[in-house]
Amino acid sequence: MTKRERRSSQSEQTVEKIVKAARQAFAENGYSGTSVDDIARRADVNKATLYYQIGDKQAMYALVIHEVLGGIARKIADAAALETHPEGKLAAYIRTIIQAVEDNPELPSIMIREIASEGAHLPEVAARDIASVLKVLIGILEDGANQGIFSDIPPFLVHSMIMGTILFYQKVSPIKDRQAWIPASLKRRDKPLKGSLADMVQGMVLKAIGSEQRL
Repeated sequence: MTKRERRSSQSEQTVEKIVKAARQAFAENGYSGTSVDDIARRADVNKATLYYQIGDKQAMYALVIHEVLGGIARKIADAAALETHPEGKLAAYIRTIIQAVEDNPELPSIMIREIASEGAHLPEVAARDIASVLKVLIGILEDGANQGIFSDIPPFLVHSMIMGTILFYQKVSPIKDRQAWIPASLKRRDKPLKGSLADMVQGMVLKAIGSEQRL
């Protein structure tokens, strides 16, 4: 390995450390509650290195969200292309999003905090990423509606139904499991999922948007 290659490898490792630290900090404390000092301390680098490698706090926040959301639209499109039926394409959409959430456990906390702040710090690149994801969903829903499979429901409402269920279930379920005060009568009703989370969300969404002609 040449000296230049070693420097490049070390730089990439440093960026990975910073991004990992930033994700943890933003998930725990939100954008406003996170400082550059905190991220630098978690990453075990000085602030000069952090600014040199990535930029200011806003740049780090944008990178953290874009790293997750940036590739989802392409992955959804690729997964949906393998399906021929609109319901299969929608299932692929849901599975891909759930997989992204499972692969990036900090994402629910970051996104829920962003929603609570009414998108006060949502980076433009993240908004573009979300728009790309919605564009894929619009195509799936329009195809299904044209075939009489789906009702004509606003895509953003369907996306909110999917994301809201996934994000809140992932965060609320562990909290619920820790609460000893929950009445036994309610605990008896709380049974393990019969299938995967993707299967359950898919079933609920398909039931909600199914064409009236098919009901």
